[in-house]
Amino acid sequence: MNRLQYETSPYLLQHADNPVDWYAWGEEAFATAQAEDKPILLSIGYSACHWCHVMAHESFEDEETAGLMNRLFVNIKVDREERPDVDDIYMQATLMFTGGHGGWPMTVFITPDGRPFHAGTYFPPEPRYGMPSFRQILYAASDAYHNRRGQLEDAANEVTASLKRVGFAVPKEEGGIELDADLLDHAAQKLVAQADPIYGGLHRGQPKFPSPMTLDYLLQYHAHSGDEEVLKVVLFTLRKMAHGGIYDQLGGGFHRYSVDERWLVPHFEKMLYDNAQLTRVYLHAYQVTGDEFFADITRDILNYVEREMLDPSGGFYSTQDADSEGEEGRFFVWSLPEIQEILRETMMPEQLGTVLAYFNVTQRGNFEGHNILNIPHRLEDVAAASGVMDTEELRQAVQQAKSLLFEAREERIKPGRDEKMLAAWNGMMLAAFAEAARVLEDDRYQEIAKGNAQFLLTELSMDDGRLYRTHKRLTDGQGQSKLNGYLEDYASVIDGLIELYQTTFNPHWFEQAERLAEHVLVHFADPDGGFFDTSDDHEALIARPRNMQDNATPAGSNLMAYVLLKLAGYTGKAAYENAAVNVLNQITAAMREYPSAFGTALCGLNLLVRRPIEVAIIGDESAAYELLAVVQKRYHPTVITALATTNQDENATPLLLAHRTRRNDLPTAYVCQNFVCDVPVNTVDALERLLTKIP
Repeated sequence: MNRLQYETSPYLLQHADNPVDWYAWGEEAFATAQAEDKPILLSIGYSACHWCHVMAHESFEDEETAGLMNRLFVNIKVDREERPDVDDIYMQATLMFTGGHGGWPMTVFITPDGRPFHAGTYFPPEPRYGMPSFRQILYAASDAYHNRRGQLEDAANEVTASLKRVGFAVPKEEGGIELDADLLDHAAQKLVAQADPIYGGLHRGQPKFPSPMTLDYLLQYHAHSGDEEVLKVVLFTLRKMAHGGIYDQLGGGFHRYSVDERWLVPHFEKMLYDNAQLTRVYLHAYQVTGDEFFADITRDILNYVEREMLDPSGGFYSTQDADSEGEEGRFFVWSLPEIQEILRETMMPEQLGTVLAYFNVTQRGNFEGHNILNIPHRLEDVAAASGVMDTEELRQAVQQAKSLLFEAREERIKPGRDEKMLAAWNGMMLAAFAEAARVLEDDRYQEIAKGNAQFLLTELSMDDGRLYRTHKRLTDGQGQSKLNGYLEDYASVIDGLIELYQTTFNPHWFEQAERLAEHVLVHFADPDGGFFDTSDDHEALIARPRNMQDNATPAGSNLMAYVLLKLAGYTGKAAYENAAVNVLNQITAAMREYPSAFGTALCGLNLLVRRPIEVAIIGDESAAYELLAVVQKRYHPTVITALATTNQDENATPLLLAHRTRRNDLPTAYVCQNFVCDVPVNTVDALERLLTKIP
């Protein structure tokens, strides 16, 4: 076994038996490269990545290829989920070398001091797909390092200078575009114009990603504007995704993305962050529409996460693989005879035929001779076309079929699971469970959220209260946490704690959120405005990353701006709002031109422009919670809520509650916005009128 046997990352441990002499990222590898005057082969991937597994099997498990790698290079393997800073830097370099083509596995050749001089992604073992073989690339990179050092140094210096100069931040802009409602309007209009009117989604063609951040922004925009076209685009997309193969029709939860434009054939890995974010989008759609369909999808996602991704410690695992039994999607797909064998004992032939039609199951299949369950037609239409079942009969038959097929599927060998627990992704899921707990009135979700918050503040926190990036439970049952937390870790955990406070109104959660925010302002802030992705005492890399565009997860700086604006509403602290505005001011042109990459920033801008609606409720009787229900059941994206059971003085936590008292000896709601407060109210009707009239 190689050095990776001592790591905790499941992805790195997958490579511990490779004949490649892998190093983890660290001083030992770089010192060895300098001492031996060898270039470094840096391979970056993640455990649920299908093509990472393919390249590992084809090349890293091959003795001859591994021998060549060991002779010519010092080889470093990185889990991109553990080290987003390393991933960001070298992905930017890869995009420069390849003309904009990036992805994983990422293969980067760097000098012993970390400067990149060549990069690509997947390379086959033999020349094909118009690509050279991996061995050809190895020889070429080694030859360039030893025999064309001058040219190589020039290329490495040029790319490194670009990384340092840009720092991944969009340059500050002078005049022109303001942080105002016009920018919100333009972004929404552009997103709607780019949407797919046939299959749903916020872009046309393939592949298709769910884009939860921009979908959520459009729901926020609709809440203020009342633009029905915007709402139509979002709801249409959410239905298409939930009816497609990208959604696990039996077990709940979304796969990572669809390889086609119809949401039919996914890459089958399931990511915690996708399901955390999509939970909240479907939950918000339920609040807007009252349609139980969206509530059901929300519950199904959370039930999947609780069943498959929740560790006994209270933390959430990271991913489930696409592959099982050596095949991509094997766990999730079905042949027609398999389904017939399971269902024929409980259904008449005509009933079975109708259920098969509902799930679009055929002899030919839609994925390599098998079927990915999907729902191309409305249940009512399938029932009517059958001539043998009415809508309610078919609904019951579908539920029975789902239950039986799920039970049968549970007997299969499950895909691998990456059981490391990342602070950022746990923060996202904390927010999802906490918000769902209050909207769906589910105490179990609240208990899961509280358990996760406690996990984050103990197992993923250092002695001084700072966050770790990752935690893994070891074979002896003990846990190990390591790596400094990144900006996205702090922003996501703060967001989750704010949501948990708004569900429980335990001031402890708010205090912890504000404590973490203060740490960010001290250790992540750029003196010129905005935030770095790494803290000021983080390991020195060839550049200090500042990634300001959303990818599959929110950009740390943009989510930080959003949560700081929430905290500013709760506390009245100008420093929070000023820091958020500094972030948004750097990306106004980018938000206008590329809104699909700035959904989180647009949500923050929406809160900045509309101004938080501050609701403080005092009282402990059921009537106080009736007032609270007015706020929480409906979709009010700019509302922040605080509640205390007794009269508050100037020392209240949060400060939004300061000097709030019961009026008329009744539970009382205070509603304020933009430094102006309405007359306190004691009744549900009066509170509803206040919330309705505020723009």
